[in-house]
Amino acid sequence: QVQLVESGGGLVQPGGSLRLSCAASGSIFSIYDMGWYRQAPGKQRELVATIPSGGSANYADSVRGRFTISRDNAKGTVYLQMNSLKPEDTAVYYCNAKRLYYDSWGQGTQVTVSS
Repeated sequence: QVQLVESGGGLVQPGGSLRLSCAASGSIFSIYDMGWYRQAPGKQRELVATIPSGGSANYADSVRGRFTISRDNAKGTVYLQMNSLKPEDTAVYYCNAKRLYYDSWGQGTQVTVSS
């Protein structure tokens, strides 16, 4: 129903910044609840941030104050601005779209924070 493609990942030093993008196609973007998740090596996938169709953004405690999620419904894109990056932020970051019982995921983009 909706296809998602993440971009913007890369290698940065601690304290640096990255901006991730998730481009959606194939459906009406504005009706979906959007989110970013991440999975570090050997760990479970975890919530990073969500921005519902018509609601306020929500953040994991570990990123609150450092990351900002936003969406542009006209462009069908959701963003994750990541500042003050820490080594523990290293993970594959996945874009997610939800609506009722529907659930769609992108392929992921690697973020590596290394000294």
